[in-house]
Amino acid sequence: MYKIIKRLIDLFVAFTALLLLAPIFIIVLILLLFLNEGKAFFYQQRPGKDEKVFKIIKFKTMNDKKDEHGEFLPFDKRVTKAGSFIRKYSLDEIPQLINVLKGDMSLVGPRPLLTDYLPLYNEEQKKRHNVKPGITGWAQVKGRNSISWNQKFKYDVWYVEHISLLLDIKILLLTAKRLVVPQGINSESGLNMTTFTGGADE
Repeated sequence: MYKIIKRLIDLFVAFTALLLLAPIFIIVLILLLFLNEGKAFFYQQRPGKDEKVFKIIKFKTMNDKKDEHGEFLPFDKRVTKAGSFIRKYSLDEIPQLINVLKGDMSLVGPRPLLTDYLPLYNEEQKKRHNVKPGITGWAQVKGRNSISWNQKFKYDVWYVEHISLLLDIKILLLTAKRLVVPQGINSESGLNMTTFTGGADE
């Protein structure tokens, strides 16, 4: 029953949020179009519910600079000054409200990670794909990028096994609090989340 209610809440909140955040959306859009040579959005394939792949939409916060071997430079060498500010306050996540409206994502759920990680999950970790991925989630309000992969997946699976309206409301309220006082966000340290290599990485 809650799955139906959750979808209705997603649609209502995502649509309302897009309307309220429209001024910020437009300002960031124009800024990035100017700074990123006309490229304001970042698109990437991510696994959703039941590992069905979809295209996530985010504001582009990094440049496309590569080394002499044609490989992208490290995160801290590519994130722009504007991008660092945008990531700090999670403004890069705003376009994902479009993913919510499309049904690819939910407001709350395990964060959609790279498709490269799909073969690396153990059976317990795979449970994170039993629900739609979210813009925010239990792992995000519990530490985001400052916690280990092992702990992150434990939080994801715990959420899947305890999903409820009250839990979603709690996560959304905690997320709002963290937007005011950012914690555990990669842009503050200049480093991105480490690459998941399988198993129970710490």
